[in-house]
Amino acid sequence: QVQLVESGGGLVQPGGSLRLSCAASGIIVNLYGMGWYRQAPGKQRELLTTITSGGTINYVDSVKGRFTISRDNAKNTVYLQMNSLKPEDTAVYYCNADLRSNDLVRRTYWGQGTQVTVSS
Repeated sequence: QVQLVESGGGLVQPGGSLRLSCAASGIIVNLYGMGWYRQAPGKQRELLTTITSGGTINYVDSVKGRFTISRDNAKNTVYLQMNSLKPEDTAVYYCNADLRSNDLVRRTYWGQGTQVTVSS
């Protein structure tokens, strides 16, 4: 059973930083793209950034220059370094991963979400 477990959320003051982690566990045969999304209250889930297995990265404009995605393929883990946080970054943050498990079917898995609150 593949699981994605996120950690690192919390309460931070405006201008502060947080680092989120998302580790994929279980039988993973191939790990492809990974990404981070967020969902603020009353809003749709939005894509923030993605990273391919080869390291190609994309960001949406709202986080470009403030957020940095990275991954450790040996640990099946993706990270999100968030700097210069703003109150409007408050949301539940989700990671996802595109992968094949032992049944060799390619699927997208999601983490359970971690709350990030930016407030003074």
